[in-house]
Amino acid sequence: MNKNLQTFIACDHEYEESEIVLFGAPFDGTTSYRPGTRFASAAIRNESYGIETYSPYLDLDLTDRCIFDGGDIELCFGNTQRVLEDIQKMTATILSDGKKPLMIGGEHLVTLGAFRAAWEQYPDISIIHFDAHTDLRDEYLGEKLSHASVIRRCWDLIGDGRIFQFGIRSGDRSEFVWAKDHVFLQKYNFEHLKETAETLKDKPVYLTIDLDVLDPAVFPGTGTPEAGGVTFTQLLEALNQVFQLNIVAMDMNELSPVYDQSGSSTALACKLLREILLQY
Repeated sequence: MNKNLQTFIACDHEYEESEIVLFGAPFDGTTSYRPGTRFASAAIRNESYGIETYSPYLDLDLTDRCIFDGGDIELCFGNTQRVLEDIQKMTATILSDGKKPLMIGGEHLVTLGAFRAAWEQYPDISIIHFDAHTDLRDEYLGEKLSHASVIRRCWDLIGDGRIFQFGIRSGDRSEFVWAKDHVFLQKYNFEHLKETAETLKDKPVYLTIDLDVLDPAVFPGTGTPEAGGVTFTQLLEALNQVFQLNIVAMDMNELSPVYDQSGSSTALACKLLREILLQY
């Protein structure tokens, strides 16, 4: 692989020497409210040069890590199944080369493609899911491949007791009823995350972060904002706990930069991605 011409700040190492591989999945073909997440990965790369490589939170610097930014996958809009297959192939290549994939969405459905690859390599994998929404519908308007059903499709692969959701504050009533028997669902916040981490110690974990877990007061640039979310600091604290685990693959999705003309949502996403890369 060749690194992208424009990379996230300091993520310009060669593929062979890198331990983390960053790539974008610019797809929002099933977005049900406000589209625009296809522009997130490009915006994050471009605006990353407005932040520092050094993290005062962690006393670590991106220049001390070997990270490869392969740019965005060229995805076929209009063919959702093919999009997921292309994401799966990319993720599988990275994993088979002994590296850690970090995908930037895109809408949340892109997680399914990456998770399929991680599940094939790690059949005993579990999911930690930060989000405002349950994403547990069996279908949305007759479509099973939807951003509103992505976690349900992941459940199809791994079954009960291996999906742990935090920050949830929106969804159809039937999703919350279904969740009681099939997943762990923590409403509103990260309570019980520590206990969850203890149960997943030494097990492979897929981490998916829908940025609308954040309150729209601090992160308005998303397609489906939901009041009552967490703060940036609370999210950082939660990630500190999660990165004590064996995170084998992950994604960060649902920035829609066009809905925040101030640019503050993109700046937040850049800073969060820096913190993630330093701990991953």
